[in-house]
Amino acid sequence: MKGMLKLGIVLALYATAACVGLAFVYSATSETIAIRQQADLKVALQELFPEGDGFTDITGTISSPDAAVAFETQYAARKGTALIGAAIQASAASYGGTLKVLVGVGVDGRISRVKILEHQDTPGLGANAAAPTYYVDKGKKITFYGQFAGKSLEDPFEVKGDVVAITASTITSRAVTGAVKASGDAASLWLAAQTGGAP
Repeated sequence: MKGMLKLGIVLALYATAACVGLAFVYSATSETIAIRQQADLKVALQELFPEGDGFTDITGTISSPDAAVAFETQYAARKGTALIGAAIQASAASYGGTLKVLVGVGVDGRISRVKILEHQDTPGLGANAAAPTYYVDKGKKITFYGQFAGKSLEDPFEVKGDVVAITASTITSRAVTGAVKASGDAASLWLAAQTGGAP
């Protein structure tokens, strides 16, 4: 009995030491991780709006029109003092879990660009949504996410219609397309309200 009690105390001490160690490592690296994430986000925003020279956090000002798509961070893109677009980080359920995309929308009512930030979909299938070497148009070297660039929000955004699906990955294709469409519609309304134009 004494042996078991001693063993229990030793295990408890080891567990406590491990927890303290993990907490120390987390506190020491969390700031570095946050800085890296912010730097990555800035690069992603610049990819969506190459001409943009300023991005203002407007998170919470744009609501999703689709219950299946959640909006996270949101940014206004500017060139000098002129508003040129908005970017929304959106998430939706996909085949392998939650999928996150960053969608840029211009004041012209078109998708500027789309970037897949996170996904857990099957390699070689749904994961092709984010693959820079998977082309829905090999001749023009257009990727799955690349086909949204310049797309008008007046388009139907129908998978296997005006949106080319990923081979054998209709669920992923629909998840991305739904997130892009919801982000585009909501950002367009917000931009119209800021500029006094029609959405």
